[in-house]
Amino acid sequence: MGLNVIDAKMLSKMFLAGAKNLENKKEWINELNVFPVPDGDTGTNMSMTIMSAAREVAAIAEPDMASLSKAISSGSLRGARGNSGVILSQLFRGFTKVIREYDEINVAILASACEKAVETAYKAVMKPKEGTILTVAKGAAKRANDLAMAGEKDLEVFIGEIIKEADVVLARTPEMLPVLKQAGVVDSGGQGLVEVLKGAYDAFLGKEIDFSVDSSDKAKASLGGTIQQSAMSSTIEAQANAEIKFCYCTQFLIMLSKPFNIKQEMDFKEYLSSIGDSIVVVADDEIVKVHVHTNDPGLAMQKALRYGSLTTIIIENMRLERDEKVSDMMEKQMQSTVLPEKNEPETKENMVIGHKETGFIAVSIGEGMNEIFRSLGVDYIIEGGQTMNPSTEDMLNAIEKLDADNIFIFPNNKNIILAANQAKQLTNDKNIIVIPTKTVPQGITAIINYVPDISVEENEAVMKEEVQHVATGQVTYAVRDTVIDDKEIHQGDFMGIGDKGILAVGTNLQDVAFHMIQEMMSDEYELISIYYGDIIQKEQAQELADMVRTEFGSCDVELQFGGQPIYSYIVSAE
Repeated sequence: MGLNVIDAKMLSKMFLAGAKNLENKKEWINELNVFPVPDGDTGTNMSMTIMSAAREVAAIAEPDMASLSKAISSGSLRGARGNSGVILSQLFRGFTKVIREYDEINVAILASACEKAVETAYKAVMKPKEGTILTVAKGAAKRANDLAMAGEKDLEVFIGEIIKEADVVLARTPEMLPVLKQAGVVDSGGQGLVEVLKGAYDAFLGKEIDFSVDSSDKAKASLGGTIQQSAMSSTIEAQANAEIKFCYCTQFLIMLSKPFNIKQEMDFKEYLSSIGDSIVVVADDEIVKVHVHTNDPGLAMQKALRYGSLTTIIIENMRLERDEKVSDMMEKQMQSTVLPEKNEPETKENMVIGHKETGFIAVSIGEGMNEIFRSLGVDYIIEGGQTMNPSTEDMLNAIEKLDADNIFIFPNNKNIILAANQAKQLTNDKNIIVIPTKTVPQGITAIINYVPDISVEENEAVMKEEVQHVATGQVTYAVRDTVIDDKEIHQGDFMGIGDKGILAVGTNLQDVAFHMIQEMMSDEYELISIYYGDIIQKEQAQELADMVRTEFGSCDVELQFGGQPIYSYIVSAE
């Protein structure tokens, strides 16, 4: 007779096995990305998302369904990267909302949890597209419901049939999305979900699996987690005399014993306001992230213990840090005075001093690109973009560290917009405005059009309107043979990719870049901006700029160092 229920211990093993299977298959899933670019990252994003949750699950010595659900939901939510990772985290979030109420789960409960998972994920996506991970999840959930309604009780049969259906729907994704059919691949996000299910099923069947999860700092680290802030021009004297009313920067997480209600959250914030300032309280169903500057961290933590247990406690003495910083600045000033001939580069201070009404966060990568954003007034740069999508937690960390009432976020990549919106939903005490910029040039245009004298709402409308008039092209190389947009592409070819597809392909970088720009242009454009990457020499980039000036004599052509990896040129026309 088959098994009819799953307890928390078994579900924990199944989740870890699913995570490990996805991690093991991530490179293969990356290769399923339609565009054969070197930053195909669906597998990586999904793996990093689920492994963030797996580390929390693995840390539970004696799991029950409530603690397991909390670990899966909060871990994946904070670790979510890219569209595929955010959708996966929302599937887990919906799934755990159902199972956390039970000690054991059976076919009926699992079917209900699958349905809730799909509902939650679809709500998270503004314009759901069929032929993706959403379609695979929906097909699996429908099969689960049909089996439950038919009276199936055996979980081995039930799960096996769900996976079969997921495979069938996955195989049909190329028929739903022509771009998949032309590339000869199935949807990479859907494949990732199937690998999670298959890994979990192997654990359920008792197959020998390595359940260990790397919890090292290296595993936890994320490229997007290092936040670079713009320099603040203040003198050493001003730094030394700056008043620090509350000495201790206190941060911790509350693992809620039960979800915050609105009154509890407001009471907690009001209490923190009575003992400190710079307060950030980001509440989820299972976890609350707290930041406060106070002279008595113990009081804040004692109050927080009424709502649950505490973890990840960080207390920093800001006066001590200020004094060390001033000392370091004085030493550097003395060195520059004694040895002026060294002409040492100016250092960037990693902090924003004082409260701001409006702040700006941008996702960027490359020395030149970062400097452009800083010069335009961006307060925080989150390292990432094409080669690594920052997580929701990276966004939350940036929001937490920026002391501003209103914060504009420029994701600058279509695969990061969902994570930014998820961070917005988790932030309660600051007004977060996500400008859905899909490329770095769109982000630059958006912030250039910011007008301090008009309202936040008016600025949001202006920025969103202006980015629609920016055409972007990017030149990179192919990592495999394929056919896209009726263009035959071979491994090692250069590709010029526009907003809606591949514009140029060839073996000569300069020719591809120039042809891409020709395809991008229309009579309405007056400015062409060329940003050259980290492997391009200035003379080579100047050659391209001269060709463009000759071809489009009525347009202004600007050449700037971007320093971005992977993409030799990023070009905008507006």
